[in-house]
Amino acid sequence: MTHELFAPVPHGRTADEVILQIESLILSGVLRDGDRLPGERELAQRFDVSRPILREALKELEARGLLTSQHGGGTYVADIVGQIFSPPLVALIRRHQRAVHDYLEYRRQLEGMTAELAATRATDTDRQLIERILETMRRAHRDGRFEDELTSDVEFHNAIGDAAHNIILMHTLRACYRLLSDGIFYNRRIIFNVGSAHDAVMTQHEAIGQAILDGDPAKARKAAEDHIDFISKVTNEAERTGEWSRIAQLRMMQTKI
Repeated sequence: MTHELFAPVPHGRTADEVILQIESLILSGVLRDGDRLPGERELAQRFDVSRPILREALKELEARGLLTSQHGGGTYVADIVGQIFSPPLVALIRRHQRAVHDYLEYRRQLEGMTAELAATRATDTDRQLIERILETMRRAHRDGRFEDELTSDVEFHNAIGDAAHNIILMHTLRACYRLLSDGIFYNRRIIFNVGSAHDAVMTQHEAIGQAILDGDPAKARKAAEDHIDFISKVTNEAERTGEWSRIAQLRMMQTKI
């Protein structure tokens, strides 16, 4: 975080002004879950408020569930993204396979709209970040570092969500990607084990990124939708193959030779 992140509050210098600024940073995705805020003295100087006013603001933000403090360990942005889907709902999703189809259908619509908006609204900084993530993904793909590639995958889609500059869409997408990263819907590693799917996914990411960098909204939407269609197809194939394999093993066990 830079020194420009927290700006002096207006002359009123009240806790409400501090609260509003921190809330805006969280809402816009500038401050993310797990980010640590500067120490009390430094933060009070940046806001140009007294330490009692700062403490009042931080206490209220904690009460709202936006910040969390660790005794002697600082103040952090709370994990508000993970709470969008309640634990009971996540557990229910885990137990029912049909959720995979519904999730991908939902993502197809979101991804297409997000890529379209990003191609229209992305700033130079957004484009630089997307390019940097793509390059990291390329290197990980080339070197066979699957875990690093999976991490870049989520970062790539999050960067596109940020570039769409729609805060509701951004937070919704982050919640979806959190479930994906946690393996709630399906194991993304299966993509690496289905024929040439691994290389195809990399090519699709390139197509989405390039359309956004070129500022072509229609092409970006189509590339994003095609990507999800492909993921759906591969996931269905992997599921069917796994079921056929299970049935074949059961038959073998029942066969007397």
